[in-house]
Amino acid sequence: MRFAFTPGEPAGIGPDLAVLLAQEPQRSAAVLAIADPQLLAARAASLGLPFRALGEAEDPSRPGDLRVRPVPLRAPVEPGRLDPRNAPYVLACLDEAIGLCREGASEGMLTGPVHKGVIVLSGKPFTGHTEYLARGFGVDRPLMMLLAGKLRVALATTHLPLAEVPRAIRPEGLTAALRTLLDGLRRWFGLPRPRVMVLGLNPHAGEEGTLGREDIDVIAPTIRRFAAEGESVFGPVAADTAFVPARLASCDAVLAMYHDQGLPVLKHLGFGRAVNLTLGLPVPRVSVDHGVALDCAGTGRADPGSLFAALELGLVLAEAARRGANP
Repeated sequence: MRFAFTPGEPAGIGPDLAVLLAQEPQRSAAVLAIADPQLLAARAASLGLPFRALGEAEDPSRPGDLRVRPVPLRAPVEPGRLDPRNAPYVLACLDEAIGLCREGASEGMLTGPVHKGVIVLSGKPFTGHTEYLARGFGVDRPLMMLLAGKLRVALATTHLPLAEVPRAIRPEGLTAALRTLLDGLRRWFGLPRPRVMVLGLNPHAGEEGTLGREDIDVIAPTIRRFAAEGESVFGPVAADTAFVPARLASCDAVLAMYHDQGLPVLKHLGFGRAVNLTLGLPVPRVSVDHGVALDCAGTGRADPGSLFAALELGLVLAEAARRGANP
């Protein structure tokens, strides 16, 4: 079983994470890194760690071994300094991983952090991994969900400016998000009747419309339609009290309306151990819960905890898919 592993932004901590993964042959045996091997070797040297880029048919046998499918950098890399010239490299690595998954040569994707801003500055439209992978796999409605322990938080909208969020909360989009979330909880987590708590958009879920109409006009009717189908979906719940233990005990996942509504709580609970999972793709795609951390690149301060947690979850999901059973 192999996951296609893209370390992400070359100036960030993604290459550090790849080198740290290579120090554990039992873990690195589960991945095929898609990267520039010279970049990884240089980062390993700066960290004072062994590294050996293996061919795809070789088995890791000692610390520092990592299978690598070479993709060349477009420009030299200095840790901590972004260069838009390398944005095509980042996307080429993702495209290669998508191709491996689509042709059945990889059972899933493990992704390191990318820098959305530098990709956009290079002239490439890019809002995030979730949307880019959805286009690559030909999927209309992907869904971002992060996990920390037993807490699962999915996002009805992802990387949007806050001012654009209310316009993006529409019945069709919310319906698609809930459908993808329910299907994913059944498919990947073995929950025959998943319980989903839907957060309100406005403070106090709109407080009877005095703080906004979206909760009354869009969110509540959508929830009622799912409930009428027999789904265990409830809300809209005021976000400021949704994450108290009694509320969380009543659900299997939370659907937040926007990025910074649900993720601060989850990252407070499990930062460095949380996992980003994309629902709605034909294969599991798992990722770290953090960004490129330019200030840590090449310093030895990178923590691979989230990467290891993501890989472990991805392998469980892929094995369940291989058996045709739920984990």
